[in-house]
Order: sequence, then C-alpha cells, then structure tokens
Amino acid sequence: MKKIEFMDTSLRDGFQSVFGARALTDDFIPAVEAGAHAGITHMEAGGGARFQALFMYCGESAFDMMDRFRAAAGPDIKLQTLARGINVVALSAQPRDMIDLHARMFKKHGMTHIRNFDALNDVRNLTYSGQCIKNAGLHHQVCVTMMELPPGCSGAHDVPFYLRTLREILDSGLPYDSICFKDASGTSHPRKFYETIKAARKLLGDDTIIWAHTHETAGVGIAQYVAAIEGGADGVDVARTPLSGGTCQPDILSLWHALKGTGFTLDIDVKKIMEANRVLEDCLQDYFFPPEAQKVSSEVILSPMPGGALTANTMMMRDTGTLDLYPRVIEAMSECVARGGFGTSVTPVSQFYFQQAYANVTQGPWKKITDGYGKMVLGYFGRTPVAPDPEIVRIAEQQMGKPVFKGNPVDELAPGIPKAKAILEKEGLPVTDENIFIVGALQTPGGNKGLDFLKGSRPINVRKVGKDEVPAPAAAASNAAASVDFPGEYTVTVEGKVYQVKVEAATGAVQSVQPAEAQESVDTVAVKAKLQGIVSEIFFAVGDAVRQGETLLILEAMKMETPVVAPCDGKIASIDVEKGQVVKPEQLVATIA
Repeated sequence: MKKIEFMDTSLRDGFQSVFGARALTDDFIPAVEAGAHAGITHMEAGGGARFQALFMYCGESAFDMMDRFRAAAGPDIKLQTLARGINVVALSAQPRDMIDLHARMFKKHGMTHIRNFDALNDVRNLTYSGQCIKNAGLHHQVCVTMMELPPGCSGAHDVPFYLRTLREILDSGLPYDSICFKDASGTSHPRKFYETIKAARKLLGDDTIIWAHTHETAGVGIAQYVAAIEGGADGVDVARTPLSGGTCQPDILSLWHALKGTGFTLDIDVKKIMEANRVLEDCLQDYFFPPEAQKVSSEVILSPMPGGALTANTMMMRDTGTLDLYPRVIEAMSECVARGGFGTSVTPVSQFYFQQAYANVTQGPWKKITDGYGKMVLGYFGRTPVAPDPEIVRIAEQQMGKPVFKGNPVDELAPGIPKAKAILEKEGLPVTDENIFIVGALQTPGGNKGLDFLKGSRPINVRKVGKDEVPAPAAAASNAAASVDFPGEYTVTVEGKVYQVKVEAATGAVQSVQPAEAQESVDTVAVKAKLQGIVSEIFFAVGDAVRQGETLLILEAMKMETPVVAPCDGKIASIDVEKGQVVKPEQLVATIA
C-alpha cells in the first residue's frame, strides 16, 4: 500500500478560494494548532494573494502572519507558500533584487517550501526565481501549469505540450526539488492528468517527487487526483471542511475514501481529522461563505476560471454592485482565452482574462484593451504558448501605444530595492528588509498600497455574518450621511450646478434646495465616471489648479485601476466622491471651473 503525501491548503488556498483571501489571523490560529495536533505535517501558509490581501483588506502584515503561523504549527511542520515566477507575491513583475529578497524574507519568516509557477509556462520566468529560492535554503517546487482549452481550440494544453514544458525545465538547468502539475481551474480532464503524469514519471525516473494540484470547481477534482496518483504522482493538495470542495481543493476525507481498493492511501487518523475540521468550522462561523464558492460551476470547463480567482472576483463584484454581470463576464472570458495565446488561467493571467472579459461586457467587445491583457498579448510578461490573435495584437498596439516585445521580461526591470529605500527614507519610515519588500511589491499605477499600510492606512474589508459589521465599501459609501451634524446648510454640486441644501434638525430630512445664486454665473465642467468602481485614490482638492489630461482620481474594479482625467484646464470646483466610495457609470465625481 503506497502512502500518498499531501499538503493541507485550507489556510491559504482555501481562504483565497472562498473569501477572496480575506481572513484575519486571530480568527484561524486555533485551526493551525488543530491541524498539527491531527498529524498534518505539511500546510500551505501564505504567498499568492494571501500576501497582498493581508495589507489591503485585513489590516495586517503578511510577515507577522507567517511568524504566528510558524509558532502555532511548531518547529517541524513543512510550511509552503506560493510564488508566481518573476511576480513572486507582488502585484506586478519584479526585478532581480526584489525576487531574491522575496526568497530570503520568506525563509526568515518560517517558510520551508515555495511552489513556483509561471502562467505562460515560459521557463525563463522560472529560472532566476527558482535559483533564489534554492539559494535561500528553501525547497523549490517548480510547476507546469495546466487547464482545458475552450471548445475548438488546439495547439497547447495537451500532453505533448506539458512534456515539452517539462523538458525545457530540465534542459534549462533550473534547480528544483520537486515538480508539480498545477491545474488552478480544475478543468483538465482526468485522462489527461493520468497520461501527463505517467509520461513525466517515465521521463524523470522514480526518484523525483511529482505533485498534483487541482480545485473541485468543475466537479472532477477527486477523479483528477485518482488519475494522477495512478499515473505516478507522489503527493496532492487537499483541504479540510468547510474550506474544501467547490472552488477549493478536494476534501481530505473524500480522497481518502476514493482511494480505497486502489493500492494507495492517505496516512491519516480520520477521527483526529474530523476533530480538526470542527475547530476550523468554529473559527469561521462568523464568515460569509459566498454560495458560488460551495457549488460545482461547470461553466468553467468552457471558460477556465480558477477557484482562487472566481470568488475573489465575485467578492469584488459584490463590492462594486456588479455581481449581476458575472454570468455574462464568465461567458465572455472564453473568447479572451481563445484569442489571447493560451496562457494558463492562473494568477495573474486568469485575472487578465477576467478583466478583459469584464471590459468587453461593460464597454463593448475590444473597445478597451485592459493593461494586463494587453501587455500579455504584446509579450511583456513572456512568451504565450501560442501566438495571440493578430487582430487583438494590432488593437493592443494601437490602444496602448506599445510595440510587440520579444525580450526577456526580467531584463527590462530596473533594480527595485534602491527605489523602495528612497521612498521609505522620504517618508521617515524604518528601512528594513520587510518594509523594502512591502513597498516594492505593492506599488500600483495609482499609488502604493504598501506605503499606505506602513503609514497607518489599514482598512479591514472582511465579510462576516452574525455581527454588526458593515463591509468597508458599504461603510464608506454611507460616510457622508454618517458624518453630517444635523441640522445645517450644505453646498451640493449636481451635474455641474451648485445648490444650497437646508437639512431639518429633528429628522435629518431635506427642507429646501435652492440654486447657489453667487455661483450661478460660474461655468463648470462635469467630470463623470465611465465605469463602476471604488474610489481608491483622489489626487486633487477643491481650489487646486488642474491641467487637461491630469489624473483626478483612480477607480478600482476587478483589480484594474482606471484613471479619471481632467477634460480641461481649470480649478477644482468640487470633489463629489470620497475615497472608498462605490461609484456608478455616469456618476458625477468632480467639477472643474
């Protein structure tokens, strides 16, 4: 009877796949201790979206979380994190010095293993990051990423393609300790898993550890694992209820049961696992479980959306009031995959696909090429498995003003540590390795989420039920009303016109609305939002001079930052929104006099 190794992904991938990575450390530490007590010796503890989400949504440092995870797990348990090639755990591709710092920082904060993947299966994106992981003294698990193509597509994501990628890894000299075949969308048919891993085992020999990773999103995760194990896999990722099944990994007890009579087993104490499950359920009893996270979503077979991204996206759509668009967006995503070069639907490419599909639904097909998707088809993240549709490449070149790029992405990036140090010194913040990485990894076109965190901006947007808690965007949207000290008179600008509004003392009702006579003669230009989103940054105040084309504010939706620019020169007459507020298309956000 061969014992199959397993990693418990509940407290990283499970959090991402159900809560959009938004889970507070205080709430789940007892579940770490319970898992260790149950005899689980390998846990996923961070990385991926569980790095940035802690700073952006949980008001916590990911480094502090990893320290506490290690303390709760004890000194001997393998703790693994997830890295995305040259992105590592950052919001964008990172230069060499930051990639190296990532590995050293994760080693320092208690991690022992890093799983390293590239969504394009471009081995160049794995080589340097893999070397840094090994140099830091960590176990490097390199990945071949998998999925099923939309109907009618061919040329990649079949057994020969995966074997070619594996041979490229071997020929590159990239150092690794184990190899994982990673299907983040859970869409590869089981026979393909079996044939791929069987052929990989023949190529690699008996001594190389082969791992399989999938999600239960499409309802075939257990069948994939049984096929992978019969094909020669040594280990798999599983999860504990209530963070198993659905968009998460297959359940540990379900797989244990499915392996009966096969000559394979999971070495677990079923009673202790069930006790650990109860502890995890108790830890999360106040959390909101989105219904889409707990069901089979068979449509992803046609539009391969990863479990870890599906609920992150639906959470953001809830935040922006656009959840009703989800069925149309997931349907539109199939075309984005088919025409985008077949990058694997896993972070960040899964988000590129979804963002482009969202833009196609909300703004018209290919009227707006989103930043990530556009850069991908133009080659700025590496080589896609097949050439993207030439028409889409042409549109991207025109809209983005960028040529096709054929070089090595990491060679184009200037060192990041000096920039991060300069930012910290300018702000009077401690120049530590942790702070350098936080500032370097969380830079966005519209600002720096890491710097915001270090300066004390620590918003919490964790959805819970059964408590008097209001999710952050909803709370922000009501701030204007909540902060009004009734009664009073207020100046309100609507569609570029200024009014005096009188509010009644007893009820807070509007008593009267009159045009502001003193300002009737002032011509103002209304600035309106073109799409729905959350105001993430505001760069001007009333009275500031502004020039045409300058960015007034940033709207964030689906991890896309869309600038709202000044349509003319002038002075800011009003700012009609506030940071954190949800705005709708055609809503007034500012006026310029």
